Amino acid sequence: MKNITKIGLFLVGTFLIAACEQHVVEYQTTQISDETTAQFQLHYMVPISGGSANYINMVELNGQLLTNETSVLPPNSYIPRGAVGKFFATEPGTANLKLYKGTVDNLSLVYDRDIELPSGKNNVIIHSFDEAPIIIDNEAPYPKITTENTGETSWIKFYNILYETPGVPTTLKLQYQFQYTTDNETGDKSEWANLGNPVSFGEATGWEPVIVNKRVEVSSGNARVDYRIRLIGQDGSDQGNLEVKNSRGNLVEYGDWWTAYVGSVRHHMFNGYRVDSPSLRARVRQSIAL
Repeated sequence: MKNITKIGLFLVGTFLIAACEQHVVEYQTTQISDETTAQFQLHYMVPISGGSANYINMVELNGQLLTNETSVLPPNSYIPRGAVGKFFATEPGTANLKLYKGTVDNLSLVYDRDIELPSGKNNVIIHSFDEAPIIIDNEAPYPKITTENTGETSWIKFYNILYETPGVPTTLKLQYQFQYTTDNETGDKSEWANLGNPVSFGEATGWEPVIVNKRVEVSSGNARVDYRIRLIGQDGSDQGNLEVKNSRGNLVEYGDWWTAYVGSVRHHMFNGYRVDSPSLRARVRQSIAL
């Protein structure tokens, strides 16, 4: 009986091995190279109200459909919204980009422009329906730290896409700064620290490290990080905190906070109007790189 059992187990094992050898799982993929392809993430950062009437419901590149109403693109967002940014791939060089608003049965072309797409991975930022996009190197692969201890780093890239009023990009050079809690028991905070170098309109910092002092030691880890923006003069001097209009129409010093996650990589895009239209006031829009 034992021999019969052994023979049965042997036959089952042989069958499973044969089955694994005969049914190799393959995926339909195309190998691409950063040197020979243009890969880009698309961001819709036009200062415009966030209602569904302003959703981008279709995107075309060189006459080919990139996305439709199944993956809508709301103002101040990216594709796919709320998830890790998706790269589209095409040939480097001149490409025609079209964006459509409206319902599926009544689409309206709002952006039709030939753009120059460099090779490698980049972020294409539509900041005006009347202007060429801002294109910034994605700087992939993303930074990381290998440690024997608990991780405590997140990475942020800050973009200056600020408008003063409709059609008027800011001339201000902005220094993004962060502050984190150093002691979770007392609530003590760090000194303000620069996040990268100051940037003018259409520029971004690199991927800059931010300290994440998480509350729960044995966890993936997250913590609050505070942010502010300083004005930098032509001579490089610090000229104080940036002032923007708030929702009541009053000028106030800009400040905000975001939850940072250990190992995460996030875009912080500062857009909107600094001194016009409180409903479209300047603020940071976060999107996920990793």
